[in-house]
Amino acid sequence: MKTQLATPAAAARAHEEIFSYWSSLRRDGKLPGRADIHPAAFRKLLPTISLIDVEREPLNYRLRLAGTGLYPVYGREITGRGLREVYSREAADYWRAELDRIVRLRRPGVGCHSLAWKGQPHVSMLWMRLPLASDGERVDMILGYDAVVGMAVEMSSGIRAA
Repeated sequence: MKTQLATPAAAARAHEEIFSYWSSLRRDGKLPGRADIHPAAFRKLLPTISLIDVEREPLNYRLRLAGTGLYPVYGREITGRGLREVYSREAADYWRAELDRIVRLRRPGVGCHSLAWKGQPHVSMLWMRLPLASDGERVDMILGYDAVVGMAVEMSSGIRAA
């Protein structure tokens, strides 16, 4: 299966779309919960949507759901796995710090993460993580959206046209 690459402009538009949707669900300063999310509202983005469970005591994260578009990025199913089961140590530490910040501040996070740790230095993931709280206050889940951007590299013969 081949990774579907987005252009940076398309990735930015998708981030705006999912952020606007999440933001529209906030009421009186309260965070939306998982029950407020209706996947049909962002159907075309579903392949790279994820839901991350926030486990407490100790604070930890497990991928409850990972869209089918993420399979080629990771080369396997990542649903149900923890950070250390999915990522290299360095990448897991990166994600733990980012997710900890989202939980602590109760605010969205956005960034760019290189897939060099997967042997794909020509590919990056423009990511967004949005906090969800069943009670509107305490973050218990995180909605993720990833846009994979970069250059498609085909290395079949090693010969390149001039």
